[in-house]
Amino acid sequence: MELNAAARAAFDAMREGITIIDTEGRIVFGNRAYRDFLNKEAGGDIGEIEGYRLRDLRPGARLPDVLEAGAPILHITRQEIQDFYFVNLYPIYQDGVLAGGLSVVTFLEDAYQTREELEAMERRSRQVLRSISRANGAKYTFDDIVAVTSAAAQVKALAEKIAATDATVLLESESGTGKELYAQAIHNHSPRREGVFVAINCSNFNPNMLESELFGYVEGAFTGAKKGGKLGLFEAAAGGTLFLDEISEMDLALQAKLLRALQERKVRPVGGVKELNTDVRVIAACNANLPDYVAQGRFRKDLYYRLSTFPVHIPPLRERPGDIPALADAILDDLSRKLHRSFSLTGDAVSRLQAHDWPGNVRELRNVLEFSAYLSSSGIITEESLPDSLPHDPQSAPLLTLAQRTRAFEKREISRLLEQNGSSLEGKKKTAAQLGISLASLYNKLKASEI
Repeated sequence: MELNAAARAAFDAMREGITIIDTEGRIVFGNRAYRDFLNKEAGGDIGEIEGYRLRDLRPGARLPDVLEAGAPILHITRQEIQDFYFVNLYPIYQDGVLAGGLSVVTFLEDAYQTREELEAMERRSRQVLRSISRANGAKYTFDDIVAVTSAAAQVKALAEKIAATDATVLLESESGTGKELYAQAIHNHSPRREGVFVAINCSNFNPNMLESELFGYVEGAFTGAKKGGKLGLFEAAAGGTLFLDEISEMDLALQAKLLRALQERKVRPVGGVKELNTDVRVIAACNANLPDYVAQGRFRKDLYYRLSTFPVHIPPLRERPGDIPALADAILDDLSRKLHRSFSLTGDAVSRLQAHDWPGNVRELRNVLEFSAYLSSSGIITEESLPDSLPHDPQSAPLLTLAQRTRAFEKREISRLLEQNGSSLEGKKKTAAQLGISLASLYNKLKASEI
């Protein structure tokens, strides 16, 4: 076996010690780092080493064992008189025939330096993840949760108590009720508030992709896997909170792996052999009826019991119409900041909002108010400003006398014209002229109707 000048120069440039032997166990090449190591151990210059049997120089050398085994021997820790070092040993094949062996020695000083660099890189990665979490992750706290009615206030109080623990939480509710809002508030009220908050919607991935997202994968795990592998969310969220939304849509086989992760606090990356310890709090959420899923065989019973240690049921909006005025005000305040305009609701508009059953819950309410705000020129959202798609059940409205109907009609017309003309003095003069009344009469009607 011969090495050309370029190969020798490349090996000599390395900090690792490189040794190559032939099938007779004779040294074909030893790079500068390896020769320096031998000289240091011998206490002087031992001269040329090529052509000598490796075990004549180092009786305990393991590289000849590779020739017998025909397979690598990896991650050996050795100690000489002065140094610890680590060795990987490889057989060399040419055209399918064993031609020799190669050892790569990593010295303790370099190993420590590599470890320090890896630890520094890990610290930087954690800092980046925390920065990302603060900027894009858990923005909401319990102060952002509107809970006026008794039912909503009780749920909020329960969630605040649970947040102080480190237990797994299951948020059960219909779509659009604010499950992620609760998850973020729980995280920010917990001892893990300084850690990252990572959220994933389980319904957005097929089983294989979701497994890779949650647990990561090692290099070469499958076709198309990134070089170096991929960090899973269980590792990325270490010290923080992992929010698993729509957990009911997780594949049964993956549910078993998730159960082990929760029970043993260990995960195994896809394609990996070694298990990794995890330190993460899991908050799960779903809008499906998980007991029904368990009965149908679509969700593991043991995982359901593991997740539902602290179930939190967020009531839908139709069960708490008393929260709608406060929710609407909070949404309009947010829109006012975004659009740099002031928005408010008339009493009729609030009544119509409360009469709706809100199948889309708070998300639907926000969409309705955003639609109405964009179309409102004055910022006053009246009943007529609300979208036509929002049903109004005439049977649910109380029977009105003729006088009451007349006043309601006047109020709607005045509000509509004020929205068009503006609420300034000039706008009110124009509105009075269009209605055929005096400005004083308009003011009297405005005061009577509290528009």
